[in-house]
Amino acid sequence: MIPNEDASSRKKEIEEKLKQEEEMLTFIKESLDKSDQLTNNMVSILSSFESRLMKLENSIIPVHKQTETLQRLQENVDRTLSCLDHVISYYHVATETEKVIKDGPSGRLEEYLSCIAKIQKAVEYFQDNNPDSPELNRVKSLFERGKESLDAEFRNLLQRHSKPVPPILILDLIGTDEEIEGQEEGVLEHLPEGILQDIIRISQWLVEYGRNQDFMNVYCQIRSSQLDRSIKGLKEHFRKNSSSSGVPYSPAVQNKRKDTPTKKPAKRPGTIRKAQNLLKQYSQHGLDGKKGGSGLSALEGLEQESRSRYHGDAVGDKHGTNLGKEDVLDLEIDTYIYCISAFVRLAQSEYQLLLDIIPEHHQKKTFDSLIQETLDNLILEGENIVLAAKKANSRHDFTSVLSIFPILRHLKLTKPEFDKVLQGTAASTKNKLPNLITSIETTGAKALEDFADSIKNDPDKENSMSKDGTVHELTSNAILFLQQLLEFQETAGAMLASQETSSAASNYSSEFSRRLLSTYICKVLGNLQLKLLSKSKMYEDLALGAIFLHNNYNYILKSLEKSELMQLVSVTQKDPDSLYREHIEQQIQIYQRSWLKVIDYVNDRNMPPLQGAKLKDKERQMIKERFKGFNEGLEEICKIQKSWAIPDKKQRERIRQSQKKIVQEAYGAFLHKYGTGVNFTKNPDKYIKYSVEHVGEMIERLFDTSA
Repeated sequence: MIPNEDASSRKKEIEEKLKQEEEMLTFIKESLDKSDQLTNNMVSILSSFESRLMKLENSIIPVHKQTETLQRLQENVDRTLSCLDHVISYYHVATETEKVIKDGPSGRLEEYLSCIAKIQKAVEYFQDNNPDSPELNRVKSLFERGKESLDAEFRNLLQRHSKPVPPILILDLIGTDEEIEGQEEGVLEHLPEGILQDIIRISQWLVEYGRNQDFMNVYCQIRSSQLDRSIKGLKEHFRKNSSSSGVPYSPAVQNKRKDTPTKKPAKRPGTIRKAQNLLKQYSQHGLDGKKGGSGLSALEGLEQESRSRYHGDAVGDKHGTNLGKEDVLDLEIDTYIYCISAFVRLAQSEYQLLLDIIPEHHQKKTFDSLIQETLDNLILEGENIVLAAKKANSRHDFTSVLSIFPILRHLKLTKPEFDKVLQGTAASTKNKLPNLITSIETTGAKALEDFADSIKNDPDKENSMSKDGTVHELTSNAILFLQQLLEFQETAGAMLASQETSSAASNYSSEFSRRLLSTYICKVLGNLQLKLLSKSKMYEDLALGAIFLHNNYNYILKSLEKSELMQLVSVTQKDPDSLYREHIEQQIQIYQRSWLKVIDYVNDRNMPPLQGAKLKDKERQMIKERFKGFNEGLEEICKIQKSWAIPDKKQRERIRQSQKKIVQEAYGAFLHKYGTGVNFTKNPDKYIKYSVEHVGEMIERLFDTSA
């Protein structure tokens, strides 16, 4: 029973599953039928929508095309109207702009340039489209008139606002001594900023549209004139202030104005006034107040030449009561040196101004023309200085070389800046300063050599020799001249080196120049020594000749020791001080021989031996003659040598004491032996006139006219 029940339940389960599957299939079939129905409905809807769209498109497209055609027609009409308006506007340009062009660009430059631009476009239009139109001539006429007005405005603005740079600003600009730390270098404002921008704008238009270069010539003429006036104003500033304040430095230095740079101007390196004052001093007085015989005619020639050549008689007339001749020459040199520096600074400033106004490819040429007149004037002044120095040199006025040294040194110091400023200018312009430097070097070197030769060839005249044997003016002038070279060692050495033709000179160094200068100084001193020896022979008294040489040698030695001359001489000569000391000692020994005749009277030589208290008549007579000869010789030599001069106090005292010792010792011994110890006369006061102390006092008064 059990197996049958299982089979029956299994059968039932199978039947239930089959029934469920049939139900599922029925459901699926029904769902598919519904889906097909929905699909058919959707297809029907889409077909209907497509049909409607096609109908709509067929209706809209013709309308759209028609609209596009209408829009195109409208645009063509608008464009045609705009072109007509544009063309018509060209016919109105002349009327609209005529008043502005007639009134000119002053005060309304941008508006004026805008009108010119309209006129230019009208000209171009009529030339291209209607060249026979009377309107073309009208706008052309307006354009030319406008261009002429711009040319005139360029000139007027430049003339009206271009002013010479005040001398005070120039001095502040070139001042370099004691520069305030962190202070910016002074910048010149040649034109107000607004005016400068107008000038730049006009120049740009003239270059681009005016096709006219005349304005560059106008610019060159006006700015060149202002540059020249600035330099002349500086010269006038020096002249006006020279009588009251010496060298006219900038008042801005003293007042420290806020609107002016406070640099001190560069001090001129020259010491002309110092040299001339020293020459005058030593020409009037020796080392110890003794009179000399030198005049200053050597300086007068150059100063008169400089004054008359550079500035006519105005300087001399105006300042004749206030300035000496030395001051006038010094002023001329100061002025020239300052003007050289001023030219460099002003030219640099002019070039910076020119860069914004003149087209690039015309800048160098315009600048070259702009500076030409002022540069030529400065070079001409330099050439006049050279000419004056040559004339003075031909008159053997060798002190004129002193005026060349500070100028030459300054030109050489300034040359790098000169070269930088003149970059791009013509070769003839660039070579002007080097040619002037070469000319000055040649003239200076010849003057130096002629000076050395003049010492060697100085005439031996009796009236030029002092009666007291003091320092000769040839010596004092020669030493003072050499001392001035110390302040220009490099310049003097370079002068001499410039005349050398050796390979070493082509690339000379400062050491080479120093050796040349040392050789030159040794040559001058050698010539001086030979000439002094020659002059000393003009004294009939050998002792006075020795004093003369002693004084001159001592003066030379002391002068060398008190300056750098000794170091310079030592470069090419070994122990020059020892050499001069030896010469001095030799002359002292020669001088001391003048006393031998006096001392011989009180010498034991050839005296008879004393044998007892009673002397023979011959012995008494010999002693009397010795004392008498000594007295007369002492009196005579003291009388003569009292008027001689030894300006050096130490040397004078040394020679006195040395001679005093020699004479007192000899006289004292003779007096002790024959004066007090021997009864050779009944009237001893007649022969023993002087005590030993009295003899010493007499020698103490040697070389002193006041004693």
